[in-house]
Amino acid sequence: MKKMSRRDVCVSLPALAVLGAGAPQALAMQQKPTAGTASPAPVAGAGTLGPAHAIGYEAMAVRTMANGGESRDIAHGTLATGETVNLHQSMQVAEAAPNAPHVIQHTEFILVREGELEFQHEVDGKTVSERVGPGGVFYVAFGTNHTVKNVGGVQARYFVVAIGGDAK
Repeated sequence: MKKMSRRDVCVSLPALAVLGAGAPQALAMQQKPTAGTASPAPVAGAGTLGPAHAIGYEAMAVRTMANGGESRDIAHGTLATGETVNLHQSMQVAEAAPNAPHVIQHTEFILVREGELEFQHEVDGKTVSERVGPGGVFYVAFGTNHTVKNVGGVQARYFVVAIGGDAK
């Protein structure tokens, strides 16, 4: 088996998050019912995201940001396991002003595909700045005041996987 690099993992995570909706049903189909109970009928892809499917880049709705960046919506809805998910990929142009710091009411993973990003967030009332490049990941906890800034000389492209809370 080929070893996966951090970049391979970063690129794969969004697809796994979307496709993972069917995993609970596969497990349920393998479980044996106890005596006197009927097996539940498996429903592949139950949840608002529906069954497993591919999402082409050209099919993603594009939003243009005031700073010249863009965001492409990938998936928004509820997984079969009940969690809400919002998945998009974004691009920030080099040297553009970042979005204003904001507080989120969900959990996020930001997976950097290209470029270098700086994650500015509050810890105990103090602003902390951390940087990662391709293959790096930021974990943004529920309730975190934060922003992400392109600090490289090229476009920064990254995926945002928002889970739970208001990530509808």
